[in-house]
Amino acid sequence: MTTLGLVDAEQRDMIASFPSFDPEQDDLMEFRRGLVEGSTALLNSGSVTYEERLIPAPDAAPDVRVILFQPPKAKKTTSAILYVHGGGMIAGTPDMQAGMLNRLALETNTLVVSVDYRLAPETPFPGGLEDVYTALVWLHKHAKELEIDPDRIMVMGDSGGGCLAAATALLARDRGKVKLHAQVLIYPMLDLRTGGPDAPSDDPTTGEFVWTRAQNQHAWSAVRGGLAADDPRFGYLSPAFMQDLSGLPATFMITGALDLFRDEDITFAQRLWKAAVPTELVVYANAVHAFDLLPSSLGERVRRDVLEAVRRLL
Repeated sequence: MTTLGLVDAEQRDMIASFPSFDPEQDDLMEFRRGLVEGSTALLNSGSVTYEERLIPAPDAAPDVRVILFQPPKAKKTTSAILYVHGGGMIAGTPDMQAGMLNRLALETNTLVVSVDYRLAPETPFPGGLEDVYTALVWLHKHAKELEIDPDRIMVMGDSGGGCLAAATALLARDRGKVKLHAQVLIYPMLDLRTGGPDAPSDDPTTGEFVWTRAQNQHAWSAVRGGLAADDPRFGYLSPAFMQDLSGLPATFMITGALDLFRDEDITFAQRLWKAAVPTELVVYANAVHAFDLLPSSLGERVRRDVLEAVRRLL
C-alpha cells in the first residue's frame, strides 16, 4: 500500500530527498556518503566549527573520536549532553549533525559531545556501544576540566543512535560508574524483530518511507553479527529485550505515527512507566521517520518540543 496521502502535507514532496538504500542492490558506502552529504546540507553543518578530541579506549580498542560544541562563553556550563547520531548503526557521522548540535548547545547553554562510534558491519555489537560508553565515562571523569556538573549528564540519540543511547543508559545503570541525569530518545530503533516475520506488531501504515522494513532487518543483521539470542548481553544489543528497565533516568521520547519504530517505541515507553521511570512520550500524527529534519511547521514544532524537554530535564 502507499501511505503518501497520510504524510504531513508540507513534507509530502520532501520525503524523497532522504537517501534511499535497498540492501539487495545498493552499495552501503554510497548510502553512507549520501546520508552524510544530504544531512550536512540540510542541517547547515558545513558552516559550524567545533572541537575534536580522541579518547583512549580500554582493552586495546581504537581511540574514540568525539566532537564538542560549547555553549556561550559568557555563561558557566552546568550540564552536558552526550549525543549519539543516527543512521541505523551502519551509517552516519557526528559531523553531519553539526549545525543541529551547535544550536542545541547554544539554546540550552549546555556542552554537547557527539560520538564518532564504529559502524557495522565492520564493527558489530558491542563495538559501537562500547565507544559511546567510553565517551560517557570520559565526560564524567573530566567534568571539572570541562566545567560541567558530573551529576547533570544526559544521553541523547536519534534512530540507531537512540538505540545506542538507550543501551548506554542501561550500561551506566548496571556498571555503576556514571549516574545519568536523563535520556532523550528520538524515534529510537529498539527492537531487532521489527520488519521481520517475528515482529510483535506490523502495521502496514508504518515504514513505507525513509526507513523501511528491509533496511531495518539488514541493519540489525549487520549490528548483531553472531550474537546468540541467549547471550546475557542481548538486551544491550536490542533494548526491547532488556527484562528490567527499573532504575533508568528520567526519559523523554518522540516518534511518528507513520514511523516503522512507532509501536516498539510506544511499548518501550509503557514498560518504562511500569518500571516507575518518569517518562514522557509524544507521538506525532502524519509523521514519517526523521520527520523533524524536514523544513515544515511539523518539523519546527517537534524541534521546539524537544528543546523544551531538554531544558526541562536538565
